[in-house]
Amino acid sequence: MNTYKDYIQEIEERKGQGLHPKPIDGAELLSEIITQIKDLNNEYRADSLNFFIYNVVPGTTPAANLKANFLKEIVLGQSVVAEITPAFALELLSHMKGGTSIAVLLDLALGDDVTIAKQAAEVLKTQVYLYEADTDRLGEAFQKGNAIAKDILESYAKAEFFTKLPEIAEEIKVVTFIAGEGDISTDLLSPGNQAHSRSDRELHGKCMITPQAQDEIKALQALHPDKSVMLIAEKGTMGVGSSRMSGVNNVALWTGRQASPYVPFVNFAPIVAGTNGISPIFLTTVDVTGGIGLDLKNWVKKLDENGDVVRNESGDPILEEVYSVATGTVLTINTKTKKLYNGDKELIDISKAFTPQKIEFIKAGGSYAIVFGKKLQTFASKTLGIPIVTVYAPSKEVSVEGQGLTAVEKIFNANAVGTTPGKVLHAGSDVRVTVNIVGSQDTTGLMTSQELESMAATVISPIVDGAYQSGCHTASVWDNKSKANIPRLMKFMNDFGLITARDPKGVYHSMTDVIHKVLNDITVNEWAIIIGGDSHTRMSKGVAFGADSGTVALALATGEASMPIPESVKVTFKGDMKGYMDFRDVVHATQSQMLKTFGGENVFQGRIIEVHLGTLNADQAFTFTDWTAEMKAKASICISEDYTLIESLEMAKGRIQIMIDKGMDNKNQVLKGLIAIADKRIAEIISGEKPALRPDANAKYYAEVVVDLDEIAEPMIADPDVNNADVSKRYTHDTIRPLSFYGGVKKVDLGFIGSCMVHKGDMKILAHMLKNIDEQEGKVEFKAPLVVAPPTYNIVDELKAEGDWEILQKYSGFEFDDNVPKAAARTSYENMLYLERPGCNLCMGNQEKAAKGDTVMATSTRLFQGRVVEDAEGKKGESLLSSTPVVVLSTILGRTPTIEEYIAAVDGINLTKFAPSHKLLVK
Repeated sequence: MNTYKDYIQEIEERKGQGLHPKPIDGAELLSEIITQIKDLNNEYRADSLNFFIYNVVPGTTPAANLKANFLKEIVLGQSVVAEITPAFALELLSHMKGGTSIAVLLDLALGDDVTIAKQAAEVLKTQVYLYEADTDRLGEAFQKGNAIAKDILESYAKAEFFTKLPEIAEEIKVVTFIAGEGDISTDLLSPGNQAHSRSDRELHGKCMITPQAQDEIKALQALHPDKSVMLIAEKGTMGVGSSRMSGVNNVALWTGRQASPYVPFVNFAPIVAGTNGISPIFLTTVDVTGGIGLDLKNWVKKLDENGDVVRNESGDPILEEVYSVATGTVLTINTKTKKLYNGDKELIDISKAFTPQKIEFIKAGGSYAIVFGKKLQTFASKTLGIPIVTVYAPSKEVSVEGQGLTAVEKIFNANAVGTTPGKVLHAGSDVRVTVNIVGSQDTTGLMTSQELESMAATVISPIVDGAYQSGCHTASVWDNKSKANIPRLMKFMNDFGLITARDPKGVYHSMTDVIHKVLNDITVNEWAIIIGGDSHTRMSKGVAFGADSGTVALALATGEASMPIPESVKVTFKGDMKGYMDFRDVVHATQSQMLKTFGGENVFQGRIIEVHLGTLNADQAFTFTDWTAEMKAKASICISEDYTLIESLEMAKGRIQIMIDKGMDNKNQVLKGLIAIADKRIAEIISGEKPALRPDANAKYYAEVVVDLDEIAEPMIADPDVNNADVSKRYTHDTIRPLSFYGGVKKVDLGFIGSCMVHKGDMKILAHMLKNIDEQEGKVEFKAPLVVAPPTYNIVDELKAEGDWEILQKYSGFEFDDNVPKAAARTSYENMLYLERPGCNLCMGNQEKAAKGDTVMATSTRLFQGRVVEDAEGKKGESLLSSTPVVVLSTILGRTPTIEEYIAAVDGINLTKFAPSHKLLVK
């Protein structure tokens, strides 16, 4: 087999798609290329040189290992390549970021040839991606009196790898491009149905927004070659929804700058903006790439002569334009004054985008370099026995005398690293924290593995209690794309030290459980910090942050994360739930009542929602915490009563034991260790040594929301409002309507019960409703298809044991078969019940979708345009979000039910109930 000729054939095929050669990461191909370079008469030598220099993936890929070692041969004179001098070889090594390249540079720097050693040392002084094996070598050489090692360490102690970088420009000229009106989802920047191509950055870049938009961006760049194109969410927030590094990568690919001339399709420094700023998760991802995110505030609420907000007929505030950012507008970002200008006219203060920490990210080309740089400086100073020189901006430490702590402030204080000893920190403080649990999901996992390779990480940090690689986003269809990508991902992550949904050795049964449900189970301490590669990483134990694939990689590699302590909004409840209501209605009503209370202002956005659910176990409470992603909150914390927390931890232990029994634990016995942590926590609660997490009574909140359960008189539905005259109001999660709004006449084309928003109780509700309908009507007849995807296999097993699965089977026309999984996504549905494999299914929208133009009633979380359902010619697709009983009844009727039909249908059914705690859940 000639790997090189296969590569040339692939290049020809990619030309037909308008693509360049795919970057090389395999050892076999690069080995052949190196052989051809050494053969001066080889017909492919010139191309091989070009591929070797400009087209090899750096870091710890097999190809990078070969490249680094061949460059070492050239530096030492063991191989002679006229086109690659020893000096150029060292330059190429400097762009390889870490892994074998660092080992090679250390070999050269600590070698016998003094001239080469000094040259290699100068390159090493610019590097930051060193791990314990690398720093141990330096430390040992220093202890033995090696002068070069001392010289390198002295440079590291001064952080010259950072201080010698160019300062950021005082003025940055930008030309605007309106990417969309209203909130811009990351789905627009990196569509879920193109998830399979994310690891091929150039190919994936072709799916950003539209080809027309890409042409417009290129035209702007041609007209303004000296300016950066700034993507804008007009009248909305940029980057809402899923936490996608691929979204920022695509923006950087089209509008940013190339990170290295020797690394293709890795760009940095994108500039994005939104009328209402940037989604918190997306902004973190922008920081990873050294980019800039601006809060424009270019539209404001219109006020009357009394200073009151002027509203339209729908009750929504009327907006007035303060200044224009229409496509093609040239603006100036001044990084010194921290203002945005149009010519000489000052438009707005943008100082939040240029905090000392963010300026460091921009200067260093991304936040990773700062994290690793700080660790390297600390190591060097300790090894040399000298104090740490203040180079980086000191972490902001906010401490308010006499003020208590919110729940999130307590968790951050308990997990903080490197803060002033004994100092109590409040919201606004910049904190480096240890991470307890990490989750990687399958459609972003390949990018996470690439990030780990690029930062030269080879094993999970011992600080992390547990980490999981899911298979849920590719559970619906086991197609050729999945077969090509997922086994490779599972092997990488399993080797790295994660518990993986699929066994690379094929011993245990593949588990396609929804990642959030698994993370909720393996979080066994409510004081934990969780980082997950999905915006719905919102556990009902601990505080969880959805993150991009790069931040997940950093957490896996270092066991740490850095962020400001967010402000919190306290949510409590009063009144009583009506017997025919479901807890999902309480969740929607929270959003609705909050907006009503605060005059349309979303006080949840960018903050922690501290929800005092108290009496709901982790499974049921997760329905609320999961939805907080749609509330645009940064994260959420559930405050529980002691006995409820114990019940949740016992439930988690049982599910972890099932994973152990399946053979999913690894050589480090991570799962066994999690059970031990849970046992310890339960003992602390029972003994009174450390009760369940509570905020202090005198904690300070940004706002407090009291949800009145008495006001919730009928099921609540989140509506995408696809025909709203104000485009910015479409596809948000803020339009919450009562069931009666639809008058029992709105046609429903398909129903979906599944995703992370449902639990075992929802499956039992479905079974009970079908049984009731059969008894009442003599048969169950669906007037619209009903797709059901249980969140986890253990739920299926429990339903089988309790008899409910048998009921579902009776009324289904399709049941998943793991032995013969679907090889292709459905393109049409019959009016029947589909029992699908556990996983995300329609909610993800990357494999299965409803028919174009359908009106879908779903329990899922996403109502964004094109996510669950795409538009058809002349008819918009819409995804309405509701409770399980509303979805069931809508498919039986083929339309939205009336309130009378709904109440009759749920009579005698045990819906998910909630009663506010009578205890004061504060310390």
